[in-house]
Amino acid sequence: MDNTSFRKIRIALSFLFFIPTTIILINFSEQIPSSLTKYITYFQFVPSLLKAFSLFTIFSTGFILILLLTTLLGRIYCSTICPLGFFQDVINYISKKIKKRKKRFNYSKEQKLLRWSLLFLCILFFISGIALGINLLDPYSIYGRITGQIFRPIIIELNNFFSAILVNFKIYWLYPYEIKSFNLAPFIISLLFFLLISYMAYKNGRLYCNTICPVGTLLGLISKFSLYKITINKEECLSCGLCERDCKANCIDSESKAVDMSRCVMCFNCISQCPTEGIIYSHKKHSKQKEYKLELIDESKRNFLFLVAGYITALSPIFAQVKKQITIKKNSTVPIFRENAISPPGSISIKRFNSICTACHLCISTCPTQVLQPSFLEYGIKGMLQPRLNNEAGFCNFDCNICSEVCPTGAILPIELERKKLTQLGIAKFIKQNCIVYTQKTECGACSEHCPTKAVHMIPYENNLVIPEVREEYCIGCGACEYACPVKPYKAIYVEGNIYHKLAKKNLEQEKPQIKIDYKKEFPF
Repeated sequence: MDNTSFRKIRIALSFLFFIPTTIILINFSEQIPSSLTKYITYFQFVPSLLKAFSLFTIFSTGFILILLLTTLLGRIYCSTICPLGFFQDVINYISKKIKKRKKRFNYSKEQKLLRWSLLFLCILFFISGIALGINLLDPYSIYGRITGQIFRPIIIELNNFFSAILVNFKIYWLYPYEIKSFNLAPFIISLLFFLLISYMAYKNGRLYCNTICPVGTLLGLISKFSLYKITINKEECLSCGLCERDCKANCIDSESKAVDMSRCVMCFNCISQCPTEGIIYSHKKHSKQKEYKLELIDESKRNFLFLVAGYITALSPIFAQVKKQITIKKNSTVPIFRENAISPPGSISIKRFNSICTACHLCISTCPTQVLQPSFLEYGIKGMLQPRLNNEAGFCNFDCNICSEVCPTGAILPIELERKKLTQLGIAKFIKQNCIVYTQKTECGACSEHCPTKAVHMIPYENNLVIPEVREEYCIGCGACEYACPVKPYKAIYVEGNIYHKLAKKNLEQEKPQIKIDYKKEFPF
């Protein structure tokens, strides 16, 4: 087989993994069924590994497959499956076109102390119940945040721009999408990672992968003992340096004719550039033979074609409730001090959620009401960038459990819809001094109207007015009341998050049969 085939097939497979991953992270039209995301994220190493700790199923075994592939073929994950790796390859390609220099890369020594220190710290933090190290350095999660915080808003604005143009021609292929919340701190952090990794890739290829990434360090250790390796045939090598020049992992020393397999990301650029048979990919015991076992790579990826089939399947959008329009004449005066952030349904507790979530922002992208928003310090520094319920932006839809279906790490466990409807994420707190029934002596009741469990109901107040009262045993903390409350700047009702999720009582009042009215007797006219 032609040497260039290795590189071509690797690029084709990279597109096959990268495009679906990017689509689900950008998805705002809700046309991608949430049930498909588990097939797409199955091959992501860290999410799969963390999910195995919390919920071991067939969909949490992806990390085992990656370990087997690495043992057999080397760091195939880094070159083919990792979306951040592909992103860096795109930057490398742009760099090549801009620089137009004959010598692009040079061999550099491994930064062992830095690599292993970062991996050790990530493991140490995780054992201590803190996911911050993995959160910040996991390549899939980094790409998820970059996509969700930078690329996704750009795509949405382009969608809105073209939809406005098409409407003038009575073409309704696209519809406008409103971004309900902008989180400055998470955006700045994501932007800094985007700029840093882009700069490193532009200057030194896969520098992030081989000096910082804990996944790269772990898989690199296994790759040193992989069955198939890239080796230099010293008898055929011309010492031309072409392989070193095109090695974006900076791991080929053309002078000593050696390849550092712990840093090699299996991009196969070196093989495609070699004018002879001086560098080959083969079984380590037969490295001098011209024998390329590419069929093994093909077979290991074929099943993925079946997993990603059906992406075009449509899913009807879930529409949010409409807020009642009420005229506000006075601003509220009592500030809200929320002691605990509200973690998503299925997370069980804030502590557990903070220890497993890698802040990939996939649940944020797929949330139909946009109530899930990236945090900054709402959980404290150990939960930075992890999603929380922000009821200023939306509310947790009573009939929705999408976030539990798409979470790749198990930080949000799958939860049945009926159980989710009774899961108490928090408890609504009413601040009478902010309510317009109290301050303006006028009717409202928006919070009660939007409460799906009728935990917020209206009781007699004065002058034939009614005012909200919270029955905490029925409240599930969905935030519909807080979202609907028209008072500004401080809401008259808000949700205080539960440290541990509880079960609310089922409100049987909702199930009472309606009384039939004989309209002919009541209204004889």
